[in-house]
Amino acid sequence: MVLPGVYAPQEDTALLAGALSDESLPPGAAVLDVGTGSGALALAAARRGGRVTAVDVSWRAVCAARVNAARAGLRVRVRHGNLFTPVRGETFDLVLANPPYVPAPGRGRAPRGAARAWDAGHDGRLVLDRICAEASGLLRPGGVLLLVQSALSDPERTLGRLREAGLKAAVTRRQRIAFGPVVRGRERWLRQRGLLSLTDNEEELVVVRAELPV
Repeated sequence: MVLPGVYAPQEDTALLAGALSDESLPPGAAVLDVGTGSGALALAAARRGGRVTAVDVSWRAVCAARVNAARAGLRVRVRHGNLFTPVRGETFDLVLANPPYVPAPGRGRAPRGAARAWDAGHDGRLVLDRICAEASGLLRPGGVLLLVQSALSDPERTLGRLREAGLKAAVTRRQRIAFGPVVRGRERWLRQRGLLSLTDNEEELVVVRAELPV
């Protein structure tokens, strides 16, 4: 179930789910799905036997994730809040993140409503940089962060920030997809900024895997 205004599972969700399937996840592993939306990734982790906490800033998303977990007969702890605030002081074996990552026109304007699921500031890093700065404090030794983002929001900068925070980080998956409605709607602006070339007609998504050394 996806309520109006809640991010529906799309290609980025599937790409991150594929990376999740590659991870060794022992029963009872503590998993955090931040920006859970409808809860698709949280449910995938719960099916693997993880003890899953899902967080979203949208109350509609929280409701959708709770209903979807109940319908699936899976135990998922769903919390409302901004990014990692609801789980301060906790640590996890695995953190999943599908944050907003699409660059948006208009400096200084915070996204509102449904746009909070994709609009990520002028450089697309409004939330990505916060994740990079805080992820190491959420991971147990040997714990892993799996994050999906667009090439439009500078994956190399993500890798650099994560490494600066003491994590081993690399891009593990890539996929090119047709422009969705959000990118199409600001295609001209993205080309003017040089984030898209005149011939680009696809967007590249990447999964970044970062691990806290033991």
